[in-house]
Amino acid sequence: MFAAPGQAGHLFGTDSYGRDLLSRIIYGARISIFIAIGGTIVGAIVGVLLGLVAGFFGGAVDSIIMRIMDGMMAFPFILLALILMTILGQGTQNVIIAIGVANVPNFARVVRGQVHVVKNEEYCNAERVIGASPARILFKHIFANAMSPVIVYFTLNIASAIISEAALSFLGLGVQPPTASWGAILSEGKSTLQTAPHIATISGIFILLTVLGFNLLGDGIRDVFDPKQKR
Repeated sequence: MFAAPGQAGHLFGTDSYGRDLLSRIIYGARISIFIAIGGTIVGAIVGVLLGLVAGFFGGAVDSIIMRIMDGMMAFPFILLALILMTILGQGTQNVIIAIGVANVPNFARVVRGQVHVVKNEEYCNAERVIGASPARILFKHIFANAMSPVIVYFTLNIASAIISEAALSFLGLGVQPPTASWGAILSEGKSTLQTAPHIATISGIFILLTVLGFNLLGDGIRDVFDPKQKR
């Protein structure tokens, strides 16, 4: 039975099953943010490794890896995630994998571009002259000095991953009831927009505020790493 916000001691009201919406929003925050961060980590690990290899070795290796990335980027992000969810099936772990795989091309392209800049710096040339191995140059020098934009992109990508999780759950391919996530709550509220609009409205507001917060955090980190851009 629905209860409006503030009724019967429920700050955000209740859903159609009489469950406290505030409790579900708080629990859903843990699920949604966990999936977003987990998916971004998966995409970052795979994408960074591919970008490092493609940018450092160049030639045929670069061409093969980047053509695969271009092929993946030909699909819209949410469409690629939907295809992966259809293949993998429903569940929290599969949502993380789907979001992570869909994020791989973007991370790979960001890292590859940075590697092309860093690998020709004087300190890398000096390492080659003294006989340092490619692995030492790649991971000790290039990797360390190419990570600034990746850290910024990682933070910004969490925001888009939250939206992706919400979209997948809204379409019924993500987190499954009775487990709460913001997307699942939003999906539950779509059928009660006239009778209980607070369900979809409140979950949508929390998605909006969280995404805005991560975007502002990413902008702040970018300003720290690149003060010239701030000016």
